[in-house]
Amino acid sequence: MIRPQEIGYSDELLADGSVHRRYEDGREEWRHRERSHHHLVRWHDNRNASGTDELLGDRIIKRTLADGTVTYARDIGYGRTLWGRGETVMVNRTSFGGRTGAMLAGLGVAGLAITAAQLPPLSMSPQEEEALRQQQAQSQSSAGDSGGGGGGGGDSGDGGSHDWDAGWSDDEVAWSDDDFG
Repeated sequence: MIRPQEIGYSDELLADGSVHRRYEDGREEWRHRERSHHHLVRWHDNRNASGTDELLGDRIIKRTLADGTVTYARDIGYGRTLWGRGETVMVNRTSFGGRTGAMLAGLGVAGLAITAAQLPPLSMSPQEEEALRQQQAQSQSSAGDSGGGGGGGGDSGDGGSHDWDAGWSDDEVAWSDDDFG
């Protein structure tokens, strides 16, 4: 079982539709979603870093920094996103799932433990990334075909990737409180 450093964050929706994210470690990010690519979020922070976060599929998030450095994360449910080799887990204190996850973890629920199987990949080939993008697109289209809509519950905590689309449907560009941890 892995015991990562936990860093909470909260999101504030701004009038222009972007989000101001505040981390408990003092970092702040200003995030906006690309209208042409609904699974891509551009951001910059108060430490002069910037880049993009892209939801690939299988709950994998690709972060590309402005200098081209790439890291991966995995959404592990209950408002938690595991980064790197499990050193850090970001916890969304804004979302219902994040608050529920924090409460359950406080009660010692073993199901919220981090396992090696939940670790994001260290690296991926362009072909592997594209396969995950295709999987994400298929998941989105099948959710729409089954009447589930593209909006989904965002953070139900059930562990399935079928419902994790950050609460965004393909026909709207609204912000969710659970975007790419």
